Parts: sequence; structure tokens; C-alpha cells
Amino acid sequence: MNTGNIRNFVIIAHIDHGKSTLADRMLEITAAVEARKMRSQYLDMHPLERERGITIKMQPVRMLYKMRIGADQNADALGPRARSGDYVLNLIDTPGHADFSYEVSRALAAVEGAILLVDATQGVQAQTLANLHAAQREGLAIVPAINKIDLPSAEVARTEEEILRLTGCRAGDIYKISAKDGTGVRGLLEAVISKVPPPSIGLPPAGGGSSLRALIFDSKYDPYLGVVAHIRIVQGTLKKGERIFFMASGAYAEAVETGVFLPERSPAAALGAGEIGYVATGLKQSAAVRVGDTIVAADAAKSLPADVFAGMALPGYREPAPMVFASVFPEDQNEYETLRDALDKLRLEDAAFTFAPEDAGALGRGFRAGFLGLLHMEIIAERIRREYRVRLVLTRPSVAFRVVLRAGGDPVIVYSASRLPPAHEIASLEEPWVRLEIITPVPYLGALTVLINGAGGALSATETLSGDRLLMTAVAPLREIILDFYDKVKSATRGFASFSYEPTEYRAGDLVRLDIVIADEIQPSLSEVVGRDRAYALGRSRLAALKELLPAELFAISLQAAVDGRILARETIAAVKKDVTAHMYGGDRTRKMKLWKKQQKGKKRLRETGRVTIPPEVFFKMHGRDR
Repeated sequence: MNTGNIRNFVIIAHIDHGKSTLADRMLEITAAVEARKMRSQYLDMHPLERERGITIKMQPVRMLYKMRIGADQNADALGPRARSGDYVLNLIDTPGHADFSYEVSRALAAVEGAILLVDATQGVQAQTLANLHAAQREGLAIVPAINKIDLPSAEVARTEEEILRLTGCRAGDIYKISAKDGTGVRGLLEAVISKVPPPSIGLPPAGGGSSLRALIFDSKYDPYLGVVAHIRIVQGTLKKGERIFFMASGAYAEAVETGVFLPERSPAAALGAGEIGYVATGLKQSAAVRVGDTIVAADAAKSLPADVFAGMALPGYREPAPMVFASVFPEDQNEYETLRDALDKLRLEDAAFTFAPEDAGALGRGFRAGFLGLLHMEIIAERIRREYRVRLVLTRPSVAFRVVLRAGGDPVIVYSASRLPPAHEIASLEEPWVRLEIITPVPYLGALTVLINGAGGALSATETLSGDRLLMTAVAPLREIILDFYDKVKSATRGFASFSYEPTEYRAGDLVRLDIVIADEIQPSLSEVVGRDRAYALGRSRLAALKELLPAELFAISLQAAVDGRILARETIAAVKKDVTAHMYGGDRTRKMKLWKKQQKGKKRLRETGRVTIPPEVFFKMHGRDR
């Protein structure tokens, strides 16, 4: 295939701005999917995506388009790359939610251009900004488009003004479309051809040998084909049956199958430079194939000089930094190995997800998992339940804390409150802070400022986007953002505001570990790090919830909230009453008194030796409660 006729691009936008619908229209225009097979949101392959109406996984697709420039068309106006011919268009549909930003960043590194899609009824939103900045950092050609112009509530002029302010483009460079009815979509597709550059092809290595270099931007596991790597061929050609080498993992494999996405996997004899496709490796070990790794020909690994070979590695991706951590346990400990296998395979598909083994007394063996946000965590948990039939218990989500010890040495990163050193050993406890970008109508500025201050943050700056819409920039501690800040923002602005955030730095804070003591035994899985000023209120709240959720026992159960060994609050679950004399009728009262005394001795013995068994669902219900 002539690389000059290849265009690789993505669609980026805020959630619910019409990415998947626009992809549907492009599939129809290029006849990539038969009309009888076409359905709404075709590229949302996973059932969860269709149920929730959001994209959670990037999806590549190859489309063929015949561009014909008529005599009445001005080729110069169409763009310097506008030529009649047959084009291969490789589209990667990306998620819009902030929790899946790592999916977007990987897609951006595999293409040369991006369609920036903005909803005419909502205007530029927070994730629009975040995705635009990411695309600009990659040096991509940006093709801006305003969607939903057919709706009565569309504000095209205002949206156009916001895009002009952000991108600095000309008004004539912004395409106005309706992805629902197809208006303007063909023109946008041709704009991609004329404005997005073809793939650039690098030079072969100086030492000779095969010039194959391919970037892995995603991967999946197939029970028959092993690990299937989604790749962008940067240089050379990859043929079926060829021996390949993974530079980061050092693994060798054979290209069992190569092919392209139509949008389902479709075998092809070879993939050429600039193309996007897949290679089935036959490997069963997921660790051998890493997202961001470089694939080269096996002979290059053996024949090239070490320095030349090392120079073949592509830049790859930055390692994602999980922002939310939670412990994941199987309800039935016999399913532990099944859970491990499920996490291994999900890690292969989602490079932003991390996990490590963990042992908790009350819940047994499990894993400490890292996620990019709460929605990311919910999707992973739901996939495990559905696809692998493992019933799960998740502990309350938290963030990573950095501990500076009095004894000196490097700071220690702690992912769980239960693993914090004793308070007398801690010189300072630091927490991650984030930079917030909130886009809101002007009337809600005051309410949002109060909300940010209440979360322990501070407003940094405000900037007018257009008319009555503001871009607010603020900083805040991450632990206050991850749980319910999104709901509070929507509530305070009646649903009109949107926000995104990115990590900035660690800052020292007046933080303490809040322990929950049940029957004189600290429950590590219920410990959390909180602000000192809120410790008492949160302790009372946690105990009130536990008093409702924990089943009563034959002895009274004490519930306590403690900080640094000092009890802040207490509740008691009364003992279950059992009438031990119910079977008796008449007779001397002393017979009943003997049974009552025996019962009292038994309850006293239970108070001293009895243990409280916490049902797994208690942890799940505690996680679901508001702070």
C-alpha cells in the first residue's frame, strides 16, 4: 500500500458529545460495515459500553474511501494534500471519560491527526480541553468539528467562538456537522484526508538487517491465538509466520496471524509501513507483551550491533500512575486463583490497571489494585463479576500517601491506611494534590468556590471562554475529589458544569489515621486517612453505619473510632436476647434463676473470648455510603 494514501486519526471529545455516532456515519459512508449488520454505536463492542452508553475501550477500524475531486472544486481550498485516489483510513475511536485518559494517550501516539468534536448544545467541556492539550503535545494535526447542529438548542456561534479561542484556527477550518443525520460528515472525512499528513517512514538501521519496527498500543488475550497485540507499523513490513522479538520483555514469538480491523479482526498476509493492525503471537504469558513495547524482527535482535539495536526502540508510553487504590477480595476464598487469572488478563487489555497480592485478616487473601478513578474501578469489578463469574468484595477506595519518617531516609509510599507506620515514627504525612479545570456558567462561580474551599482546595484563576461561561482553575487534595466531588459539582450547578483533573504534587497535611475497633480488635480494612479536623465527625458516621450493618451476636459488641490510640466515639450493638426458660412451665422460681445465672456466665465468657465475624457485604455497603 502506498503510504501517501494512508491516514491514521482519532476522534477525541468530552463524554456524550457524539464520538460513537460520528464513527457510525463514517462506517456507513465508507461501507466498512454491511448495511444489514449495522447497528447504533457499532464500535462499542463490549456489552458494558452499550448498557452504560459510554466508550470505555479504544477500538481501531480500517476504512476504504474513494476521493474524487471534481472540476468544479477548488483543490487549493480543500488543502495541500487533497488528491483524487483510493485512501486507507485507520480510525481509532477513543473514550471520553477522564478515567480512561490513558486509553486516549496511547491512541494519540499511534496516529498523525485528530478530529476534535464539540457538542453545539454544550460547548467546550473539561475533557475537551484535556484531550486537546494531549493531542497538541503529540504534535497532531487538529481538525475541529461542531456536532449536533440540527438540534433546536444548538449554539453554533458560541461554540465556534470557544474553539477559535482554544485552537487559534480560522473560522473556515471548523466543520459543522450532525453525526445523527449525516450532515457534513462526508466533508469532514475528506478534510481528514486533506489536512492530516500521511505516516512518516523512518530510515533502516545503519547496521543492516530487517527494518521492521512496530509500536504496541493495545493488546488482548485470545484462548486460541494467545496474546494478540494491536500494533502500528512504524517501519518495514510484518508478515505472517515471521519470527519477531519484543524489545522490552526480551521474548521471541512467531507471527501466528497478522491482520487488520474491519472492525472485527480480519487476517491479512502482511502489514506494511504506516498501517494499523494486529499480530497474534501465540504467547500464553501476558507479561511477555507490554503496551508501549517495540516489535522488531528476530534476526535484528541477533545480527545488529548492540548500540544500533538499542536505538531501534520506539519512545513508547509513559507509565500510567494509578490515582485510586482499593483492595479486591473474592467472597469465596476458593476462587482466589480464578481472580488472579482474571486480573492478569484484564491487565493485558488495560495497561492503566495495576494489582499486587495482599492478605487481610478479616477478608482473607486478595489483591491491592490501582485504578485511574472510581468509574475505572467499577468497570473492572463488573467485568470480573460478569466475564469470570467471581463474586467480589471491594474495600473503600483511597489514594497513595507519602510518609517522611523521623529516622530519615527516602520517603515511603503507602497505599493503605492500615500500613502506615506508628504516629510517633512519622515526621510528616503527604498526600497527592490535583489541578482542577472546571467549565461552568458564571452564575455558579460562587457555589463552586465554596465547594472547592470545603474540599480543602483553593481557586487559582478564572478565564472567560465565551459569553457567560468560565474556565475555573483550582487545586485540591485528591482524596476529597475521588469519591463524590463529581456529584457535588453537578448538584451545585444543576448539571451544567464539567471538570477534569490531573495530578500535580504531594503536599504535607494535618492528616491522621482513623481506626475502627470492633470488639476490642482493630479492623485494618476499615482504617482510613482523614483530616484531623474531620476525624470525629467521620468516626461517628462510620460507627452509626456499622451499627446498622453488623449482625447482632449473643454478646454485646463494642464499636469504637480511634485516632493515635485515643477513642473518639463509641457505639454498642446489644446482645441477642434468648429466653432460656421458655420451655419451663410452673415449678419453683429457683430453677429459672439457675438457668439465668448460667446464661450470664456464658455471656461473660463470650465477651472475653468471642470473635466477631464481619460478613463480606458489610465492606461493600460501607464503601457505598457517603462521606
